[in-house]
Amino acid sequence: MAFPGSYLLRLVLALAGGALCVLAFAPFSLEWVAPLSLALLFFLWMEETPGRAFWLGWSWGAGCMGFGVFWLHNSIAQFGGLNLPLAVFITLVFALFLALFPGLAGWVANRLARGRLPRLLLAYPASWVLLEWSRSWLLTGFPWLSLGYSQIDSVLAGYAPVLGVYGVSLVTALMGSSLLLWRTPWVLLLPLLGLGGWVLQKVPWTSEAGAPFTASLVQASIPQQQKWLSSQLRPTLEFYVSETEKLEHSRLTVWPETAVPAFANKVEAAFLQPLHERLQDQGRDLLVGIPVREKDGRYYNSLLALGTSGRGRYDKRHLVPFGEFMPFARWLQPLVRMLAIPMSSFSAGDAGEQPLLKLAGYPAGVSICYEDAFPAESVQALPEAAFLLNASNDAWFGNSLAPHQHLEMARMRALENGRYMLRATNTGISAIVDDKGRLLKVLSWGERGVISAPVRPMAGSTPWALGGNGPLLLILFLMLLGAYLRSPGGAPSRP
Repeated sequence: MAFPGSYLLRLVLALAGGALCVLAFAPFSLEWVAPLSLALLFFLWMEETPGRAFWLGWSWGAGCMGFGVFWLHNSIAQFGGLNLPLAVFITLVFALFLALFPGLAGWVANRLARGRLPRLLLAYPASWVLLEWSRSWLLTGFPWLSLGYSQIDSVLAGYAPVLGVYGVSLVTALMGSSLLLWRTPWVLLLPLLGLGGWVLQKVPWTSEAGAPFTASLVQASIPQQQKWLSSQLRPTLEFYVSETEKLEHSRLTVWPETAVPAFANKVEAAFLQPLHERLQDQGRDLLVGIPVREKDGRYYNSLLALGTSGRGRYDKRHLVPFGEFMPFARWLQPLVRMLAIPMSSFSAGDAGEQPLLKLAGYPAGVSICYEDAFPAESVQALPEAAFLLNASNDAWFGNSLAPHQHLEMARMRALENGRYMLRATNTGISAIVDDKGRLLKVLSWGERGVISAPVRPMAGSTPWALGGNGPLLLILFLMLLGAYLRSPGGAPSRP
């Protein structure tokens, strides 16, 4: 049965449904909103042509992305040197581009399948997740607000170590579909999927690999506008060092991304080497965020390991477009000049040959900034890594939804891989997360201080860590094939 009323009303309802879906994600964390929001969209898609389904999906995406990533305008305006109206306009254009993905999901599903059951149980969930996964890597990728992240605190999170975050998205979409089948036996999918997630949460996918050690994270909470001022260098270093010296009980201390606002070669002799020797004498390790400039002029967003486990270095591999590098710079020179973002010409670290850093006596899988938003990159450190670590600086986005959403993704990486996650940030939210994705210690946004907690090194691999997205993509392909074959007449819908 088609939705009563005009098509314009349906577009407005889709827009509202997408906007409300933002409430499913942190900091609101109303996870039950996600399947309800998808149920509304799937209901609106039913019995529509592929073209009209596309615009309904696009409208839903405009609501979700428009509200969910509106925080981008803060960094564009404040640090790109643009006036606020232009920054808002650029952000909205970006959100409308991201809205194309749920639009394409509606077009694909309604083009491929006919009939209520083939669409609701197969085509809609599969096409949704396939396009969500595509958004995570196309044009360097933007995985924010992938539906599975909203379930990090629900029973559906139990599917993450088996199928990853996009598998959790698939189960969430199936929950939304089953809500529309409440008059049929298929409504039993609701309790069955929930029960399956609960059972999977009880499985110990990984095991302890050694004695726990105490780790500490230092959060200086320095505003981004002040971070790179030359007058700020000395007080910044004094704060980090003084707080670190107090942590005699900590085997590992972590400073956030670019905690030292100077190139490593400028502070090597006077600061880094003496600090390294002092930590060696104390039997401790320190991980420092600092930019590194090579002799050939290239510079990297890096993490340096100092202390008793030896010196080591990790260079960020997945750079932020328009923030750390300018894509298609040859054709976008006017934009390069317009967006006067400091330190925006980084080189990318080697994607395949950087050895794992040894910290607290164990190999660690480290990442910088939003690298922890990409599941396939975090899993590359396994099974060798005994724990995961992310150093970030979310000060670019102010006190917005961004730090909360970013922490939500870091928690999902811990759960997918069965590893503790240490997340140190400049202005927050810093957190120590256990192997089940649970928060052990948290430093709120804008808070200056230190948190410490025991960390258990882990060994072994989850099913997700072993297979990656391959099994899920096979499931999606079979679902779409089944939707086509099960459609009345076995033919796609008219355009």
